Amino acid sequence: MDLRLEQAPHLADRLRSVADVEGKVARALDALGPLADRDVVLLDTDDAPTLPIVRAAGGDPLVVVPAPLLAIPVPDASVDVVVTLWAAFRGVAATDVAEVDRVLRPGGRLLVVHDYGRDDVSTLRDPEAPEYGAWSRREGPFLRGAGFRIRVVHCFWTFSSLEEAREILVELFGERGEAAADRMKRPRLSWNVAVYHRLQGGGDQAA
Repeated sequence: MDLRLEQAPHLADRLRSVADVEGKVARALDALGPLADRDVVLLDTDDAPTLPIVRAAGGDPLVVVPAPLLAIPVPDASVDVVVTLWAAFRGVAATDVAEVDRVLRPGGRLLVVHDYGRDDVSTLRDPEAPEYGAWSRREGPFLRGAGFRIRVVHCFWTFSSLEEAREILVELFGERGEAAADRMKRPRLSWNVAVYHRLQGGGDQAA
């Protein structure tokens, strides 16, 4: 779920506070990068709402590049990791991959985070959203010859109570949020997150 929610900003902030309280996404980024003590570029929107996740993974970005426009203002072969969470690579454009390959050092990695689906959170959105189907298939844009592999991280939205969950879900997601709240037996929703990871140049890498 893209956590840049425009409606009800106070509730959007509360939602961000309950999403993946265990820090599993940050740990996955650290394992696949790693990010600590390395030169990192973050592709994000201007206000960089995902910067805390990158910092929790040990990263201190050299620069935050507004997404989806992908022109990275750093020299060739000067970066160890390029990371984006829900902002860029909504699909795979060859020009975007080439720009990342330009700035990455040999052995550097591109880490792209999107929702994976097959979970509770996906019921709040359009079930036909490409991240829930086409993107994660073997014949999809990430896994069909672009050099990406995928790691699925099983996370949760964890609320303090069923009452808080209902308040947030109904105001942010309307009827779908109310239906999700009605199904809840405990104050959390399953949330599967995909990290598509790729070596510079698209070479062989461990799964």
